[in-house]
Amino acid sequence: MPQASFSDLINGEKPTFVDFSAEWCGPCKMMAPILAQLKSEVGDMIRIIKIDVDKNPQTASAYQIQSVPTLMLFKGGNVVWRQSGVVPTEQLKRTVLQFI
Repeated sequence: MPQASFSDLINGEKPTFVDFSAEWCGPCKMMAPILAQLKSEVGDMIRIIKIDVDKNPQTASAYQIQSVPTLMLFKGGNVVWRQSGVVPTEQLKRTVLQFI
């Protein structure tokens, strides 16, 4: 199966949660278990993807990513929520559930 483009992913039926991060970023590493917990709690209601800003500079630039981690929630291709920094699981879950 061919790999879906970023545009295809964010324009899909499901809300898509995007974690813009970088390998060298300490706070980004803290998001991994938080996102795993979020996925276990909301299951297939959303898609969660991670974008490495160093490997995807065009995408990072298109969304004016200034700092990492920057978390964005897309619904129907539109940004419905955006926040930079580490966000606790419960806050993320509350945010995501508003848009499902």
